[in-house]
Amino acid sequence: MVDSTHTIHVDVVSAEESIFSGEARFVALPGEAGELGIYPRHTPLITRVRPGSVRIEKADGGEEFVFVAGGILEVQPNRVTVLSDTAIRGKDLDEEKANEARRAAEEALKNAHSEIDIAKAQSELAVMAAQIAALRKYRQKK
Repeated sequence: MVDSTHTIHVDVVSAEESIFSGEARFVALPGEAGELGIYPRHTPLITRVRPGSVRIEKADGGEEFVFVAGGILEVQPNRVTVLSDTAIRGKDLDEEKANEARRAAEEALKNAHSEIDIAKAQSELAVMAAQIAALRKYRQKK
């Protein structure tokens, strides 16, 4: 049995499915104001999450990596919840598809005419760059 005073329950949920649900010793992720590290019994917090890697140090000592394309983080003393429109397990990241999507976003940025088109293309480009960085980070840890 897991000692609940030394772990925190973590849920990472995308619009489509639950990506991770389990006990962890530590969670690190890109918060709106910088990198956040969360241990059990953390002070309650709600903040936005920037695109990037969520690193979960599981209760059994293993690690789980999840890429999120931004979202919302809620922290309670015994629970961490990450809600994201897009979340992909590290092992499921595909560098070729990410590079293809990045090239498409760069092309859209070149061809954008309105401020809305430019902002949308810049946002997509930032997400793809973060996904590629997360993939490389995940591969280094393997």
